[in-house]
Amino acid sequence: MTSAKIHPVILCGGAGTRLWPVSRRDKPKPFLPLIGETTLFQQAIKRTNDARQFAAPMVVAGEAHADLIERQLADMSCAAKLIIEPAARNTAPAIALAAARLDPTAIMLVCPSDHHIADTAAFCAAASAAAELAEDDHLVSFGIAADRPETGYGYLRRGEPLPGGFVIERFVEKPDLETARAYLGSGDYSWNGGIFAFRAGAFLDELTAHRPDMAELVRRAVDHGDEEGARFNPSSDAFAAITGESVDYAVMENTARAAMVPADMGWSDIGNWAALHDALQSGESGNVAPENGELADCKNVLAISDGPRISAIGLEDVCIIVDGDEVLVTTRDGAQKVGKLSGPNEQ
Repeated sequence: MTSAKIHPVILCGGAGTRLWPVSRRDKPKPFLPLIGETTLFQQAIKRTNDARQFAAPMVVAGEAHADLIERQLADMSCAAKLIIEPAARNTAPAIALAAARLDPTAIMLVCPSDHHIADTAAFCAAASAAAELAEDDHLVSFGIAADRPETGYGYLRRGEPLPGGFVIERFVEKPDLETARAYLGSGDYSWNGGIFAFRAGAFLDELTAHRPDMAELVRRAVDHGDEEGARFNPSSDAFAAITGESVDYAVMENTARAAMVPADMGWSDIGNWAALHDALQSGESGNVAPENGELADCKNVLAISDGPRISAIGLEDVCIIVDGDEVLVTTRDGAQKVGKLSGPNEQ
């Protein structure tokens, strides 16, 4: 087991439009208490609060949510560094900013701020295994144990075994249902959960090799940035010139050092209302309802309200969401399309 502490890097990007109307631009999905009493962001921070294993976290976010993040960190008495992205440029530049602010030997654990993980012990065990591989300069993805033929996630195909993990033989885009069933049946595939571990210097080296312009602009943004207390502000001119790209496309699918660790930890990206429904506790009927709601002769219905009573009869596989003066009703299958409505884009 590695003796060096792992450096959590929490990414706070994305608008969470598929969780409209509860998720809004001014307070999007990561900063909402969707499961339990604390927010998804606070839960992500708490998972890495064991000082024996983890260093203090680093949070990468936009200016619009910086004050909100600092308030939620203060509620937890957590001292974290905050990097303010001058513009949204996807995950590769965001991760590179954090890497450039760390010692090149530091092991980074990159975690989205808006995922749910039910089993913290399994998460920490996977983080340790990933750190071991990262110390050997592998760039490591968490391979989430697939329990259904999911068409909404990318997949990782396992290759040759490594200590605590596997070589990634292939990255696979979101499949159709028949292909997803074949992946599940083969036992060779895991979901790509968007959680990564690598040595900061190794990541920057790979970024320089595969996206040299991005790497150079990130270096300029950091070199010409400034600190204000716990906040670091990269140079906006240099960072804004970057062409945004995900870390998967920019680095992970290009490196010859891609590896994965298997992680069976009750993971969900809470990507839509159906995913939240699955993550919440429900009885035999599969229903989830507010205390003042009533679901009669219903099955697999999610009902959430910030006040008005919800009553429903004879429904199946439906989500009903009330927030303020907005009401959303969708089938579970339709939940993926909520972000395409005009409402989320007029927030």
